Amino acid sequence: MLPLLRHLSDGTARSNQDTLQALKVSFGLTDAEFHERLPSGQQAVFTNRVAWAKSYLKRAGLIEATARGVYRITDIGRSVLRDPPPEIKIAFLEQFPAFAGFRTPTPAASAKQQPDADEAETPEEQLEGAYQLFREGLASEILARLKECSPRRFEEIVVRVLKGMGYGGSRADGAEVLGGSGDGGVDGVLREDWLGLEKIYVQAKRWSGTVGRPTVQQFAGALHGQKARKGVLITTSTFTADASEYVDMVETRIVLIDGPQLAQYMIDTGIGVTETRVYRTHRIDTDTFSDDGSAVAT
Repeated sequence: MLPLLRHLSDGTARSNQDTLQALKVSFGLTDAEFHERLPSGQQAVFTNRVAWAKSYLKRAGLIEATARGVYRITDIGRSVLRDPPPEIKIAFLEQFPAFAGFRTPTPAASAKQQPDADEAETPEEQLEGAYQLFREGLASEILARLKECSPRRFEEIVVRVLKGMGYGGSRADGAEVLGGSGDGGVDGVLREDWLGLEKIYVQAKRWSGTVGRPTVQQFAGALHGQKARKGVLITTSTFTADASEYVDMVETRIVLIDGPQLAQYMIDTGIGVTETRVYRTHRIDTDTFSDDGSAVAT
């Protein structure tokens, strides 16, 4: 938060974009680091952290909003910079009454300690981190269950997942499980159009060991036998680097999906899982509180 306050030290009101670019230079961030996104993909990590730093400084009265997304330093902020601490953390801001009041926990949360924004993640990062941790645990359980399925059931699940991702269209016969003797090396087929002119062939196996290039080559041969141009090879295991490199070399378009990725797709499509609770996050709509529609940022 101290670099942000120093960025505003000359008293000029600066926009969010100006601040982000200036702090990017100050911290020596690369473009990749600057654009790195939260797990949800909704916002950049750096943007999120700057937003929370602004929120905390504003709550303490060190900066103020002059228009939506535009901030400048206050007299209190200037006084802090005249004898600045080594860094500004939440513990430092609690000396300011407005911030202390903002941080006072409700009775329901009185036993919970709020983390320091500089020593821990922002609330969004904490929430998304917990969500990702939960997903990883759920995905691990899904994968364990998939490995216990019968071959036929596994093939059916795989085709359902791909159909749930939008392949096979809306027709009842848009996806079909073919596994069994005489299947020609494919376990399922998805029709991309009503007439079946474009098809995606699927092979789904509950391999226990890492799947290498020979298996992928065999699948490519099976696709050639079907005169197919697209295929998806799915395993409960993982693929070797050689296998991944091979699919980039052949003319037939082949997509490899390993067990962990399949489990994530099952969560995303709602197959094999049941929704238990939904948490929604909200942000202030400043227009609601403005008399003339030109609300300032909060």
